[in-house]
Amino acid sequence: MSGSGKLPPGPVAFPIIGNTLQLNMKNFAQHVEKLSAKYGPIFTIYLGSERVVVLYGHEIVKEALIGLGNEFSGRGSIPIFEKCAKGRGIIFSNGEQWKQLRQFALTTLRNFGMGKKSIEERIQEETHFLVERLRNTQGRPFDPTLFLTHTISNVICSIVFGDRFDYEDKKFVTLISLVQENDKLQRSPWTAVCSGVYSRWVTCCVEEYISEHLNISYSFTVKNQRCHQIFFQEQKNVQSEFNVESLARSTIELFVAGTGTTSITLKYGLLILLKYPEIEGRSLPSPHTQNVRSWGGRGVRNAWTSKWIQTSPLQSLERTMPGLAWQ
Repeated sequence: MSGSGKLPPGPVAFPIIGNTLQLNMKNFAQHVEKLSAKYGPIFTIYLGSERVVVLYGHEIVKEALIGLGNEFSGRGSIPIFEKCAKGRGIIFSNGEQWKQLRQFALTTLRNFGMGKKSIEERIQEETHFLVERLRNTQGRPFDPTLFLTHTISNVICSIVFGDRFDYEDKKFVTLISLVQENDKLQRSPWTAVCSGVYSRWVTCCVEEYISEHLNISYSFTVKNQRCHQIFFQEQKNVQSEFNVESLARSTIELFVAGTGTTSITLKYGLLILLKYPEIEGRSLPSPHTQNVRSWGGRGVRNAWTSKWIQTSPLQSLERTMPGLAWQ
């Protein structure tokens, strides 16, 4: 909140520390409920010097997000992310820029198979490479983190760049390494110093891929041509937010958001299967010796008829804790 207009009522705040000492941080939700009963569904508190206007209750939140959606659709200001992203991309942009980039991303992803069978085929193709890597361990203990990260990132690469990469490809390994290091820095005391540098390295790496992709016209499919036509048309518009920098930032966000969450969910699923081996046996196709490649070729829809295969991924999604990715 900014400005000096009349604010909703709230507890008296102290200079610098605000209401920090008055708030019960151990049971913050219950304390907010008490403040709502005293001051009404809209009240003001200060977290240090930061002023916060709280909306409490289903009806008032519904009115704000649905009835006044345009007024409340903005994002809060986080200085470190503003420094790294510079207002570009989908996650940290606001207003008209966010609307344009979001619409372009959704349209492009749908054209390339999001929610359709074509993306299922990309996943199946990459799954075969993952299975081969697992077989090459020959039963030795291993950490699945890197395997899963490479697999998921390659699915995203096949959608964004139009092709997968070899797991030993230097550019691919560098990109994944930079994204992971940049993610670690967000939780480090050195964030303000180093995060901007790593962010620029990642951006430069992705921009190089984008430049190569835009210049290779002979390999365009009909879908690729349509995607490039839209992008170049929007670039000519003076008021448009489309440029290579925003495209690079949006691509990075696809990697960061898609790789981390999916990898954590799959690792949690593997942990559950290790703890309950009897469920693992029931989740396999019948007969158990059936070739994985031929089974995968029949499609996920056929495999989904098994109640155990239906239940296992759903349980992983339900039980994956929100903070697990940060541990």
